[in-house]
Amino acid sequence: MPDYQKFVAAVAEAGSQPEKAFAALEVLTKELVGVKLFTIMTSDTRGKLSERIYSNMPDVYPVSGTKPYNETHWSEITLNQKKTFVANTIEDIANVFDDHALIKSLGCESVINVPIVVGGDVIGTLNCLHDKDFYTKDRIEAAEALKLPGLVCMLLHAQQKKEAK
Repeated sequence: MPDYQKFVAAVAEAGSQPEKAFAALEVLTKELVGVKLFTIMTSDTRGKLSERIYSNMPDVYPVSGTKPYNETHWSEITLNQKKTFVANTIEDIANVFDDHALIKSLGCESVINVPIVVGGDVIGTLNCLHDKDFYTKDRIEAAEALKLPGLVCMLLHAQQKKEAK
């Protein structure tokens, strides 16, 4: 069982939410599965749009507006089957992501995208990138423990958006 104490403490802190929770989720992700590039994306499966709401490399992958889904076997696995997508080579990444050259330039050649599911719908993904062949079976299994804190982050983000209206 992962130690969620630091994450729970970050969520309980007043002010600067959901940013504190996002940063705590990044730390937890580094501890559980390892990550170089970490982003959190929302998913609107009906409108086929996503939005980056957190990035540990904002100069390269900024938090920005919405973008349409990339309709590939990635979307079939992650959004339709609601399973974690895994690509452990830059060639496999290039088959599904147009920004594969940028990904490789950051020293990343493997990815896992962990779907966050609520009520049968994928509401977002946790995106973890690292060295070639980094995401072993054990690391992929460990990533399952990120789903609950990922859900908390998504809910905090949704609450913030609602309050901003």
